[in-house]
Amino acid sequence: MIDETEIKNKMSKVVETLESRYTTIRAGRANPNILHGVMVDYYGTLTPIQSLATISIPEARVLAIKPFDKGSLKNIEKAIYEANLGIAPTNNGEVIMLTIPELTGDTRREYVRQASQMAEEAKIALRNIRQDENNKIKKDEELREDERDMCLEIVQELIEKYNKIVEDKFKEKETELTSI
Repeated sequence: MIDETEIKNKMSKVVETLESRYTTIRAGRANPNILHGVMVDYYGTLTPIQSLATISIPEARVLAIKPFDKGSLKNIEKAIYEANLGIAPTNNGEVIMLTIPELTGDTRREYVRQASQMAEEAKIALRNIRQDENNKIKKDEELREDERDMCLEIVQELIEKYNKIVEDKFKEKETELTSI
């Protein structure tokens, strides 16, 4: 028989990964997750920006980055420029401010395209999980034919369920990106 819980866990991780990737797509509002992955050269070591500063949202479209060590301000500013986020940092000597620009129609379409691509990658990952599980089931000689068919059906039902979840997440993100 198959371990349904293990398959669900694998498929849930695919959905979680998609959700975390979606947080990196900005939707015209300030979100600290757009800085996820920005690495700062801090005394010769690449360090995540979240480890070096407090990131807050003082206004709907503004991020404030207040470093724990004021000496790292220039390095943080440089790392944001190098991350090519499409946002110019403003350094006032104490805090770095990032003002999120309004999204244009073209930018919105581009972000929807990126979100669609991420959703497709998640579906491919789900199909790969299904393929692995189906191969295990077909190779298991202890299973009778009716048990094998039942296991294959369970895996198919799971993939349909998780593909629907991925599709729903994409529609949610698409709505967020296209609403003004």
